[in-house]
Amino acid sequence: MTALLALDPARTALVLVDLMDRIVALPLEPRKGAEVLVTAGELADAFRSAGAHVVLIRVERPGVAEQPPGSSLAAGLRKDGDVEIVKRTIGAFQGTDLDARLRERGVTTLVFGGIATNLGVESTARAAHDLGYELVFVEDAMAAFTAAEHAASVRLDFPRLGTVVPAAQVRFTSG
Repeated sequence: MTALLALDPARTALVLVDLMDRIVALPLEPRKGAEVLVTAGELADAFRSAGAHVVLIRVERPGVAEQPPGSSLAAGLRKDGDVEIVKRTIGAFQGTDLDARLRERGVTTLVFGGIATNLGVESTARAAHDLGYELVFVEDAMAAFTAAEHAASVRLDFPRLGTVVPAAQVRFTSG
């Protein structure tokens, strides 16, 4: 993990994947969904304070008349000015306007958190990498169904796509 990370708030977006009550409540590792939600909320507040963008992704099941209970974003997560994207696949770029909405804001760097590390987060990150975004992964703002799945993404895959850091090391350049 890197010792220092300085992000340009004007060109950076925090992308939080699937932080919905029904997903946060699942049995997760290496930390509980509630812990991920607290860290993600703190990151989102810091991004907003710095003038950076916050993008909240949530999944809807295709082909059903009604979404299961707990399918909205976790209470209090979304604030005015945030971008909310509804996906219907594992990754958030396929079939959505996520790329266009990021580009119209001048975003070139994406900072990821969410659930599950090896599914929604990694799928979205792989597509983002293919689209040319710089990527940062906040290890303690993610969880998976097993610690081994989380570790495989964080230790093997994410370092090949970008930079892995703890939340405490996410900082912004000043001006």
